[in-house]
Order: sequence, then structure tokens, then C-alpha cells
Amino acid sequence: MRETAKYTDEELIALFQKGDERAYLELVRRYKDRLVNFVFRFVTSREMAEDIVQDTFLKLYTSSHMYKEIARFSTWIYTIAGNLAKTELRKRKRRKIYSIHDMGIDDKEFEIPSDTYNPERESRSAYQEKEIQIAISRLPEQFKTAIILRDIQELSYEEISKIVGVPAGTVKSRINRGRQKLQEILKELKSK
Repeated sequence: MRETAKYTDEELIALFQKGDERAYLELVRRYKDRLVNFVFRFVTSREMAEDIVQDTFLKLYTSSHMYKEIARFSTWIYTIAGNLAKTELRKRKRRKIYSIHDMGIDDKEFEIPSDTYNPERESRSAYQEKEIQIAISRLPEQFKTAIILRDIQELSYEEISKIVGVPAGTVKSRINRGRQKLQEILKELKSK
């Protein structure tokens, strides 16, 4: 019995293309959490992010023959997950889903009680995380994708370039402009 953990992602997808189910399971193990975090930054719902990642792995399972070793596996799987997340966002816009995050102070009719104890530092950190998530969600799509892939997923400029289909110089520019825009949005949120 082979130990799949010692293989590269590209070797694992090649093994899976030849019918090795353990290779598929190892790829899922390696990428599930990273992809959920990546997709969550787009859709802001953990449950929806998990559903999209499940769909991503289903696509991997049914379309593994589409992978060619001209790109890194990570680039390919992130592209699939990103495309599914963007499709979900487009569907959401068409359905005009009302989000609790969009509620104004006057719209607030009830408090959602917390059943866990949160020390002051923990709540401040959670508040800052929420502010950052809101700010990221307000970024234009091209900046949002670049920021998420670089600053949250910690991918290289070259990997991001392949995922979004633009030159690395454009990726760097989008990241810099996105970070500036993010700072502006965060300042605006703090002033409210």
C-alpha cells in the first residue's frame, strides 16, 4: 500500500487519473480547509463556502481528466473554486438576497444572544475580523480576488497570475491598489 502523503499534488492527480481513489482523498485532505477559507472570503457564509468547496471536489472527481500538467494543481483547483464562488455571487445578485450585514441601525429589531463567554480581547479581535470581512466584500471583484489569493491564501504572484489570467505585474498592481482601497474602506467603517 502506497503512502499518498509523500506525493506532490501533481503526482496525486496523475495517480487519481489512473483510478487511485486514495490519491483523490489525499487531495481533498490537503485542500479542503484552504479552499473553504478562500471561498468564504467571497461568499461570507461558512455553510455556503463548504457547499461550494464540495462542488469543487465533485468537479475534480468527475472532470479530473481535464487537468493537464501545464499548470500547477493548486492553480487549477483554486480556479475551479473561485469560478464557482463568483457564479454563486452572480446568482445572489439576481435573487437580491437581503443580508443581515446590510441592515442599518434603524432596521435592527432584535439581538442575537451569544451563548459563549468572550473576553474583551477575543471580542475585539472578532470585531476587527468582521470589519475586515465587510471591507473585503466591498472591494471591486478584481481587487478582492487578488487580495484574497495573496494576503489570505498566501499564494505567489505567479500562481495568482495563472489563476486570474493576467500578467504578474498586473497582479502586483491589483494587490497594491486593492490594499489601498481596503484601507480606505476600513477607515470609512471606523468613522461610522
